[in-house]
Amino acid sequence: MTEGRVERGADGVLRLVGVLDYQSGPALRRQGQALIRADKSGPLQIDCSAVEKSSSVGLSLLLAFIRDAMALGREVAITGLPDDMREIAAVSGLLEVLLPADTGAGKDAQGAF
Repeated sequence: MTEGRVERGADGVLRLVGVLDYQSGPALRRQGQALIRADKSGPLQIDCSAVEKSSSVGLSLLLAFIRDAMALGREVAITGLPDDMREIAAVSGLLEVLLPADTGAGKDAQGAF
């Protein structure tokens, strides 16, 4: 499994990659916050399709990144939410928050704020 990381692609998309857990969470939080603050223009797209495994820490990261972007007046869209993150979000009542436009289309579903 790949160590968790957050990166900004050349297309400006913020990508979560690898394993998101309590060990990787604090560093990913700081990295993501810095990337979001560095680019304050336009909507923020967060792509989760390269997440290999996630605990509830992954959802916490998404919520924190959404909060950071919204504080800068940016809209947020989340794509590629993996099944394990989707299941945790559904159980905790956060699926509607993370993917308000979700049609149940699986990993390709997208949410926007």
